[in-house]
Amino acid sequence: MKPMGENACDDVFGWAAREPGRVTFARQAGKEAGGGWAPVTAAEFAGRVAAVAAGLIAQGIQPGDRIGLLAAASLDWVICDFAIWAAGAVTVPVYETSSPDQIRWELGDSGAVGVFAGNAGHAGAVRRAALAKVETIWELDSGGLGKLAEAGKRVAPEEVTKRRGAVTSESVATIVYTSGTTGRPKGCALTHGNLTEAVRATLSAPGVREQVLAGAASSLFFLPLSHILARVVSLCLVREGKRVGFLASPDDLAQALPVFRPTILLVVPRVLEKVADAARQQAAREGRGRFFDAAEATAIAGSRAGSRPGTGLRLRHAVYDRLVYARLRGALGGQAKWVICGGAPLAGNLARFLAGAGITIMEGWGLTETTGPVTMNPPGAQRIGSVGLPLPGCAVRVAGDGEVEVQGPDVFRGYWQDPRSSAEAFDGRWFRTGDLGRLDDGYLYLTGRKKELLITAGGKNVAPSALEDKVREHWLVAECVAVGDRRPYIAALVTLDPAAFARWKQRHGKPAVATPGQLREDPDLVGVVQQAVDRANAQVSRAEAIKRFRILDAEFAVGAELTPTQKVRRDYVLDKYADDVAALYA
Repeated sequence: MKPMGENACDDVFGWAAREPGRVTFARQAGKEAGGGWAPVTAAEFAGRVAAVAAGLIAQGIQPGDRIGLLAAASLDWVICDFAIWAAGAVTVPVYETSSPDQIRWELGDSGAVGVFAGNAGHAGAVRRAALAKVETIWELDSGGLGKLAEAGKRVAPEEVTKRRGAVTSESVATIVYTSGTTGRPKGCALTHGNLTEAVRATLSAPGVREQVLAGAASSLFFLPLSHILARVVSLCLVREGKRVGFLASPDDLAQALPVFRPTILLVVPRVLEKVADAARQQAAREGRGRFFDAAEATAIAGSRAGSRPGTGLRLRHAVYDRLVYARLRGALGGQAKWVICGGAPLAGNLARFLAGAGITIMEGWGLTETTGPVTMNPPGAQRIGSVGLPLPGCAVRVAGDGEVEVQGPDVFRGYWQDPRSSAEAFDGRWFRTGDLGRLDDGYLYLTGRKKELLITAGGKNVAPSALEDKVREHWLVAECVAVGDRRPYIAALVTLDPAAFARWKQRHGKPAVATPGQLREDPDLVGVVQQAVDRANAQVSRAEAIKRFRILDAEFAVGAELTPTQKVRRDYVLDKYADDVAALYA
């Protein structure tokens, strides 16, 4: 038997051989079964993967063929991913929120010959793309995996073993397309070695195995598995043989968490912001707003104090733990002690609040090109505000212009069929990330994106992300996009959180049907958004400050203004809201 981890699917078959009864996954039962979670053993999962892999071989899939995977997060998604690898093929994950143009480009550019589609809608989107090379679409919701497994019965089990054995660390495992925030997505060709090294580096970080993954650790995934971070974290859990479940929609999270009770969660900052805001608003409705504010301040103070809080702080913390912090932990299922947060910066005070409430936030950083995480704040060595220390085997440096560059075995070798972009992405062996940052005692602090720098008409270079993130911390604000490139000053487009806006209108006696656009000149609304802008401006020079803002009569949507990981597609926004930008400089 091959050693575990030689390629990205070996862990699945390794557990099945060594401990077949081990529960490694969980499948959500239907409503008729009470909506619980049924255990899936290592043997059951490996058998399902092998059956689907045999079906792919029976239908003519050859080693190195690219197979699209367009579906919501689910156990079947993971079965497809591992089966593609076991057949020696290459997975091309496509976000289910992708536009028709993105689907056409990613499946066409990769040369996919077949596609796993989650449902009839996904299958229809692939058919409308009219891709000449796509010969077969397997629809998951209509029994596509069962039909493939049936077809695979005419393939000898030894053939799957042979295919899997031929996959090495040098073999391409997946082509993951970048989010395309500033242009057309590029395909990152990641090898099995990239994936297994990313897993090794993550698990080797101090405290990860000993604390985060100790005992009966488990995780419930609800973010898209097309995102490389979710993929790598799930592979880490598979390597350690921990229980993993998947939710197709984040809308089901509140009902699923108390039942599944995960110890680890992978989130984007917006999820934590909503959890904290929901608790804050609930306290306000119950007339306990000031009590909640005091509990929040105590948690933040406790987080800052670390292991040496004073007697008074410990006593206050004990009171608030029972009445406030326990509710917060309960909102995350009651057992989620470790929260991996990525995709965007998390507000420092929110991280401290949650840490003080008994929920450790592990912020990290990486890109698709680096196969996910490069740095991480490990347990017991947290520096809130940073994205952590380089993982074992990874190296980070900051170039003379402030750009962060990285090196390591998990860094990809280049973009799919794009040698020019691949060459431009490297400085020798160092990958140019496009992020700006600084190193302090080994910890990395990010300050912006190089391509997103705004250069005002006066020649001032402004990194918009720091301003935008600070404005977004306000409970009423959903999104903020700073503008001002080649303009006389910095300005911003702002969208409002629909639920928070509805509460604000009720409290201030505004018409319930009024839209943000209709109230954008209302002094009360302007005043409250100005508070958010003022807090952002307080951390920059006058030349970098937001001089004007405009409240948009819109919500940003995934697949339009936002990528599937909630990042703003800046070029798209500036083009769509060009008239609003012009109004800021009229």
